[in-house]
Amino acid sequence: MVSRTIGAAVSHVGKVRSNNQDSGFAGAQLFVVADGMGGHAGGDVASAIAVNRIAETDTARYSSPQDAEFALQSALVAANQLLAETVFEHPELTGMGTTVSAMIRVGDSMAVAHIGDSRIYLYRDGELSQVTTDHTFVQRLVDSGRITAEEALVHPRRSVLMRVLGDIDQAPEIDTSIIGTVKGDRWLLCSDGLSSYVDEDRIRSILGDNAPPSDVADRLVREALENGAPDNVTVIVADVDPDGPDSPPEAVTVGSAAGPIEFDVEGGRRLRLPTLLLHPLKATAANRETHLEADDDYLERLLAEDRRRVRRRRLIWLVGIGIVVLAALLAAVLGYRWTQEQYYVGESDGRVAIYQGVQASVGPFALSAVIRDTDIRVAELPPYYQERVERTITARSEERAAAIVANLESLASTRSQG
Repeated sequence: MVSRTIGAAVSHVGKVRSNNQDSGFAGAQLFVVADGMGGHAGGDVASAIAVNRIAETDTARYSSPQDAEFALQSALVAANQLLAETVFEHPELTGMGTTVSAMIRVGDSMAVAHIGDSRIYLYRDGELSQVTTDHTFVQRLVDSGRITAEEALVHPRRSVLMRVLGDIDQAPEIDTSIIGTVKGDRWLLCSDGLSSYVDEDRIRSILGDNAPPSDVADRLVREALENGAPDNVTVIVADVDPDGPDSPPEAVTVGSAAGPIEFDVEGGRRLRLPTLLLHPLKATAANRETHLEADDDYLERLLAEDRRRVRRRRLIWLVGIGIVVLAALLAAVLGYRWTQEQYYVGESDGRVAIYQGVQASVGPFALSAVIRDTDIRVAELPPYYQERVERTITARSEERAAAIVANLESLASTRSQG
């Protein structure tokens, strides 16, 4: 039986956005995911143009994986040129761009081409590995050892793209590779609407289910939706040499590339590009302004800005800590001053004494001290007053404490005479 790859593609707008800027294609040998950026119209247009152009490589026959690799790279470069030409003809689309992750099966190999932060995964023998490398700001920080992979997950610039197809760079740097594949391999292509909101352990678990690619793709999209799915979600699952039909599967296009390309122009008109396909445009709920193509020194500018942000954060923490420490010191001073305005009568070495402060301590430091000793022996007092003195008698002032002592002295004298 001829070795085949059976794939399924699913795309969903998500729970927040009102239009789908993703596009996907699953054909006989070609599989592509593109995630558009550019706000109101550009994202839809960019991903659809790219996928439709790259889809042309699905009909060719390749004598080697190297030929397919070159064809993919050429198709991405051609798509980039087409995007630039479209922006030149329609300036309202300036700034649009798209990620692309694509692969072509040739024999026992996959030819891969990639730019941006959409991803390709390989599931083999229960293990999941990421085949592509994200072209993001935080990935560069991870690669350079500036932050850890765990810190990258919550970094405020985790969505900033360093490379995309679009109208900015006429010669974008595209990653290509050739990877061997075997029977039983399961490949996953996805936009960051999946990888950013479903962790890899859960992805591996779902891919490990012995279900058809279409069911697995649906489950992955549902998982993203259950986690909130604030972004568009596009998933392609492709199985190598499954038990299926010998005839090539029917090509499937999803997302923005599945309908006519239309976008708004001045005067409230809607313009349709004649030879391309795109889902009709709707107003988007949120622009992907964090997905940017970088110039040569963009990384250094971001690093400098991050250093300033870290310094500001440290300064804020130091100021906050200083305020807390000052508040604690002020509270301690005021509290201590209050204790020294208090007095009580108690026992000291078996005799009645007047204390200033409160009967308490902070660690080894007592908050009271004897300020006046007397010759009144506690044992000479009536039993009731002995107990009162041992438990201490609170006084509002030093004068009041002296008056209490005078009364105790009288009681002691009366008892000794009796």
